[in-house]
Amino acid sequence: MALQVCFALSYPKQSQPHTPSPTSSSPKSIFSISLPKASSSPSSSSSTHKHHTQNYSNDPHQELLLSLSLSKRNLNLSILALFFNGFLPNLSKSVCAEGMELERYTDSKEGFTLLKPSSWVKVDKAGATVLFEEVGKGSNNVGVVVNPVRLTSLGEFGTPEFVVDKLIQAEKRKESTKDTEVIGVAERSDQGGLQVYEFEYKVDSTRGGLKRIFSAAFVASKKLYLLNIAHSDKPESPLDTHTRMILEQVLHSFDAAPMA
Repeated sequence: MALQVCFALSYPKQSQPHTPSPTSSSPKSIFSISLPKASSSPSSSSSTHKHHTQNYSNDPHQELLLSLSLSKRNLNLSILALFFNGFLPNLSKSVCAEGMELERYTDSKEGFTLLKPSSWVKVDKAGATVLFEEVGKGSNNVGVVVNPVRLTSLGEFGTPEFVVDKLIQAEKRKESTKDTEVIGVAERSDQGGLQVYEFEYKVDSTRGGLKRIFSAAFVASKKLYLLNIAHSDKPESPLDTHTRMILEQVLHSFDAAPMA
């Protein structure tokens, strides 16, 4: 489904770069700011492709990526709708987090690191740098996309609220989306003072039902790094507190790493 959606956006005058304190290494709660629910009318979905063969078409993170990739001098941003997930090898150090084993994954070639559930397996996906999925439940996954941009920091693009709004707009444009709700946003600095935005929101769609999404983004060495954590959150089997804590640990562990 290589559907492309292009439209013009402009930076709002009130959206100023948001510069975090270099001494703050933890996020302002998870999450410090709650935004209102935004819904869209359901529409008929196109035929579902097998999970392991579809690429990331209609992904809001890819839309954000393409926005950041364009020159910041050009106020009209062309955005391509693609849907995402991702991951690559290089596992080290394991830790036990609230009963689930997590292990450190570092990609020295691309320059990022994070924790991932040790039982989740790596799968190949077009458009993703790397992706891990829960065995037997591919809709529960952790992925990363890395692409070059012309920015030196995420704050040059806008505030966390501005960025999450772009993600939600992209979600709402997908034919399968029935409803979206932002849970909150946060900003933190990594150990080196790197600016990291974190987001949490819900998506209800005709494909897979209700999901909880945790995302993080940062810019380093003229590259945009996007983390996406998706987990089922259906009314009959809601996301439990234990699993949520583990997913938050994965979210907060996303960081830049020295490149080989």
